[in-house]
Amino acid sequence: MPERFMRGIEALNGIVWGPMGLGLLFGTGLLLTVRTGGFQLRRWGYWMRHTLGAILTDQSVTAHTAREEQAISQFQSLCTALASTIGTGNLVGVATAILSGGAGAVFWMWVMALLGMMTSYAENVLGICYRRRDAAGRWCGGPMYYLAEGLGGGFGRALAVLFACFCVLASFGMGNMSQINSIAGNLQAVFRVPPVATGIVLALLTGRVILGGLKRVAAVTEAIVPLMALFYLFGALTVVCVHWAAVPAAFAAIFRGAFGLQAAGGGVLGYGMARAISWGFKRGAFSNEAGLGASVLVHCAANVEEPVQQGMWGMFEVFADTMVVCTLTALVVLTSGLVDLDTGAALTGVEGTALVGQAFSTVFGAFGPQFIAVSVLLFAYSTTLGWSHYGTRAVVYLLGERAAAGYKLVFAAMVLVGAVMKLDLAWALSDTFNGLMMLPNLVGVVGLSGVVVRETQAYLKRK
Repeated sequence: MPERFMRGIEALNGIVWGPMGLGLLFGTGLLLTVRTGGFQLRRWGYWMRHTLGAILTDQSVTAHTAREEQAISQFQSLCTALASTIGTGNLVGVATAILSGGAGAVFWMWVMALLGMMTSYAENVLGICYRRRDAAGRWCGGPMYYLAEGLGGGFGRALAVLFACFCVLASFGMGNMSQINSIAGNLQAVFRVPPVATGIVLALLTGRVILGGLKRVAAVTEAIVPLMALFYLFGALTVVCVHWAAVPAAFAAIFRGAFGLQAAGGGVLGYGMARAISWGFKRGAFSNEAGLGASVLVHCAANVEEPVQQGMWGMFEVFADTMVVCTLTALVVLTSGLVDLDTGAALTGVEGTALVGQAFSTVFGAFGPQFIAVSVLLFAYSTTLGWSHYGTRAVVYLLGERAAAGYKLVFAAMVLVGAVMKLDLAWALSDTFNGLMMLPNLVGVVGLSGVVVRETQAYLKRK
């Protein structure tokens, strides 16, 4: 029975993340890009000035809201969303994409990210358009609301309930146990920390943070995310700079492999290109989560009035995750001499985080695996905090505010479970539930794309 169940999950996973699901994801991003006139490309300078530039120059973006105000700053909403987005997928996911799809998979990760910027933009525009305040004055929004109220009718309400159910399940799997298991495994391998000790400490910390509500989660992620980003980017840039002579060859392998140009025969060329596209799309979507609709659950709580303004933060989120962090991880691996640039095959027999750690070891020596272990701790734990909020909002939508405290206690308890259990099935279930979240969300985004276009055009006329 377990084997049959596992085969069923793998078959469902193959459908959700197969040609149909990835085609829907690609098509949605392409549709929005065309309908908005390539907003993410033509207005590149504008949205970068109003996101990254605003962090440095506009105090209203980073200023905390008053304690009694039930909202968070735009910077806090970004950090909380990035906390759940930048995770083990930026390390393990990139390494897996290269090993399975060759260096060319990185190119198709970029393509998916460029289109995913518009998907994330649309999700957040809709999130602000359809959000509302609850009895306590808190903002409530997310795919459940624009599905139920935007699409309307029994169909829209059914999609909203399905999304919320899959979001709760994904929060326990991908957002909790899978992340914590990665932390516990790395700390045990590198620092000999018993998994049960890791689980107990993180469960207590998680409970203390998430029981304080979104403002406390946002305050913690606001501190963690810039730290972890600077920590990892400094290390990755150091490795790439030391191996600077190999950078041109790495980029050549990415573009060559993207179109199967290293293959000798037409059939092999087509097969290699297909694998590069498949793994690039799959890992790109897994890493930046554009199309899942999850990050809208925190973006809609920002103290912002313009839907397009928050949509631009969604674009920046995808850019930072894939175009910056994932690209640096790919260059660390490809310039290290540890993989065959033509096939992507590992030359040392190690995979996943071990491969990334070994690549860092080429510059940092024995400190390389320790660096990656600390990076995984920061990346994965921040992901857990971000997903705790996503699951909370989905539970509240389904069962009401009274169910939130119970969910948070169960979520904290599952941290300990995740640290000590084997998670082959949990990873498969997590991928499946993530993909199942994507399907109703993308139906809503496509169906409401006209709203996104109207909001964008009206904003550009005013501004």
